[in-house]
Amino acid sequence: MYKKILVPTDGSQAAHKAAKQALWIASKCDAEVLALYVIDTSLFTGLPTEKALTRVKEMLEDEGRKSFDAIIDMSSKCKENFDAEIKLVFMTKEGRPARTIRKTIEEERIDLVVMGTAGKHGMDRFLLGSVAEKVLRTASSPVLVVR
Repeated sequence: MYKKILVPTDGSQAAHKAAKQALWIASKCDAEVLALYVIDTSLFTGLPTEKALTRVKEMLEDEGRKSFDAIIDMSSKCKENFDAEIKLVFMTKEGRPARTIRKTIEEERIDLVVMGTAGKHGMDRFLLGSVAEKVLRTASSPVLVVR
């Protein structure tokens, strides 16, 4: 049924729960899981120097690597529990999260998106609307939102 599953991650608990669901689904239908970490470029606005920009970007990239490591650990447990080998692909992109996720859905021909309801930037939900909500409203593929 599903061949490519996208899991946007930001390292939050909600993203980890979504990743577990995506891995379980992938184990049942032999799907590839693409984990996407988006470096939110809006966070760079107003940084005083190029050095500050570089440092913030390095910190965010490190967060992305930690998110991916957590998914690798989950995948190993999935293999033990379900005896299923899951192909994982990791991507880091820069941009606005919802827009970048939607673009990735199109570019990668994603069959299913699995994402958490609230990430690390909970205040954005009240100011701009949550990333999950934006993706849910505009994605061309089905979106499973995990609480």
